[in-house]
Amino acid sequence: MSRPETTSNRAASGARRQKEASSNSGKRRRVLLVDDHPLMRRGQADLLNREPDLEVCGEAGTACEAMEAIARLKPDLVLVDMALPDKDGLELIKDMQAFHPGLPTLAMSMQDETLYAARVLRAGGRGYVMKQEGPERLAAAVRTVLSGQVALSPRMSAQLLESMVGPPGKTGGGPEARLTDRELEILRQFGGGWSTEEIAQRLHLSPKTVDVHRAHIKEKLGFKTTPEFQRFAIRWVASQGGPVA
Repeated sequence: MSRPETTSNRAASGARRQKEASSNSGKRRRVLLVDDHPLMRRGQADLLNREPDLEVCGEAGTACEAMEAIARLKPDLVLVDMALPDKDGLELIKDMQAFHPGLPTLAMSMQDETLYAARVLRAGGRGYVMKQEGPERLAAAVRTVLSGQVALSPRMSAQLLESMVGPPGKTGGGPEARLTDRELEILRQFGGGWSTEEIAQRLHLSPKTVDVHRAHIKEKLGFKTTPEFQRFAIRWVASQGGPVA
């Protein structure tokens, strides 16, 4: 008697079929890399270019460069880092879907998937891979997204399903999961040691708007003073993989 096929097995089988089909046809799917660390891009490019069905068609270090490269290169998929110097990865994904609807996007980051993966999907992305995972996982995730499926770890898939069928109001993650995407980015910037004026400049907002977001974050997280909010932000950023670039 044959074993029942699981969701992960079906995804892996589909990715293998796509790899074989692309290899046989001689067509390689084109991937654009968006990451502000050149060494990280080099490692990703070396990995993907070794695959018979994939190739890196271009690289970008900022969100602005990414939008220009997409228009110029017409990639089949964009691999996006969540922390970019000029714009949050979530905002870039939203921009890509607004200007290039349906463009497959895969997020890759040091940030905890339990906090960001669902946000990536809501923004229009099709998957999330943590940088700590092995190189095989990245290539498999790229193929999964190119085949029209969603690429998430088994743990994250289970959590999202649980949130759909579990008790109303039940959410995963820490208290910061209650923040909006913009509030989460503001928290991340403060945790990186940036001042209100610097954050306003980096995110193209007014200082007053940043202060309003900070007040909302403090209220949602239960902080009464700015110093205790700042201490939490710094600890939180450190737990997510280090300071903001």
